[in-house]
Amino acid sequence: MSAFEGIVPAIPTPMDAAGRVAEEALRKVVEFNIAAGVHGFWVSGGTGESVLLDDAENMRVAEIVVDQGKGRVNNIIHVGAATTARAAQLAEHAARVGAEAICCVPPFFYGRSDEEIVEHYRVVAAAAALPFFAYNLPSATRVEIDPPLMQKIQDGVPQLAGLKHSVANLSNLRAFAKMGLAAFTGSCHWMLPAMTLGAVGAVDGPPAVAPELWVDIWTAYKAGDLAAAEAAQDRASETVAALSACGGGFHSMVKAAIGLRLGIECGEARAPALPMSGAQRAALEQTIDELGLR
Repeated sequence: MSAFEGIVPAIPTPMDAAGRVAEEALRKVVEFNIAAGVHGFWVSGGTGESVLLDDAENMRVAEIVVDQGKGRVNNIIHVGAATTARAAQLAEHAARVGAEAICCVPPFFYGRSDEEIVEHYRVVAAAAALPFFAYNLPSATRVEIDPPLMQKIQDGVPQLAGLKHSVANLSNLRAFAKMGLAAFTGSCHWMLPAMTLGAVGAVDGPPAVAPELWVDIWTAYKAGDLAAAEAAQDRASETVAALSACGGGFHSMVKAAIGLRLGIECGEARAPALPMSGAQRAALEQTIDELGLR
């Protein structure tokens, strides 16, 4: 198995009643996922609400996850920020605390040229001197990394190892794989078809809730049992659909679902997200029981 492949949950950031990072809950979420057989964690990404945390909080999350999982999984720490200086500082910190790799969205809010994006990535990657993963998330950044831009990044960023491709265009994912990059699909719904096109696995939030379902897809596919892999993908996708139908917003659902499975409190999504209603929580609890997830 290569260093970066497999099931890599985008881990949420549990919060306590005061809205602070809940360290013990985060450690329990890490342990739960490792016990299920995941291969790594994508830390402080979209699911981890990194853009709603300050830099000190993101650094503390990185410290906790690396400390809890180091030596057993590969931790890829997201260091994306609107400025190059902040992202580079987060990258240096990730390397210092022992992360195996870093990842980064393109600079966002203001439109940037390809040359500015490549230079941003070059500086950030150099600050860590670790394997570097681009984070292709145009729904949030309004920047899509297409194959021509990725070629520029590959030419200008020596540490580039791969990417998380959170775009429905699987032909581009195929192109990235053919460039020799470790290309993770950012949608667990199409993990199996993505792997048939060269993806090395999946990075997404729902696998943090039910990691065993995606480990089943991975195990069956690697064993050459396509029928079992298809059945596992169906179950995983149906599970996400059922949990999402309970309402309350993605981040709140992920935190509440993990909390219910583990018997811990993971808090609410950070404002401006609204908290889940009592009815939504009740529906989620019923759904988890119906799915046999506890």
